[in-house]
Amino acid sequence: MARPFLAPQGALSNYKKFGDEPLDHAIGRSRGGFTTKNHLVCDGQGRALAFILTPGQTADTSMLATTLDEIHVPGARGRPRSRPDRVLADKGYPSKANRAWLRERGIAATIPERDDQIAHRRRKRGRPIDFGDEQRVRYRGRNVVERCFNKLKQWRGIAMRSDKTARNYHAGLCLAATLHWVTSSAHNAP
Repeated sequence: MARPFLAPQGALSNYKKFGDEPLDHAIGRSRGGFTTKNHLVCDGQGRALAFILTPGQTADTSMLATTLDEIHVPGARGRPRSRPDRVLADKGYPSKANRAWLRERGIAATIPERDDQIAHRRRKRGRPIDFGDEQRVRYRGRNVVERCFNKLKQWRGIAMRSDKTARNYHAGLCLAATLHWVTSSAHNAP
């Protein structure tokens, strides 16, 4: 006579969370698993000016001011330039706080509103955000940021995030961004 098998049926869960990830790793759980977000600012030619690494669950909108504060572009003389003339950002960055922060510093913004914000504004009267034809034409230039990300992610280590600590991953990003600056400057030289 065969003995009944008493083990539980089906596989055990693969999700095992043994505490929070250390802060120096900049890894967090999002919909796609453990990920890292790279918040990046680039110039009009697609060259990285500044970037910040955060865990994957960090909201984009909360990192706009911090990322823009990282910009330091030295000129021929005087203090390094740290304020852009205009910011082009996608629908991950619109918030009252971000718009107020940009307005305080005299930075023009081209940031479309999300559909839920538009619906909320229609229910509650307020000053509408101007996103007319001029803004739409300007917004087409935002693909420069996506091309900058693609250029950086041509390095497999950056695309896959194979480094354990954020410091090492950040160093790889700095190296890739520097090489991108050097190669793009060589192409633009007279």
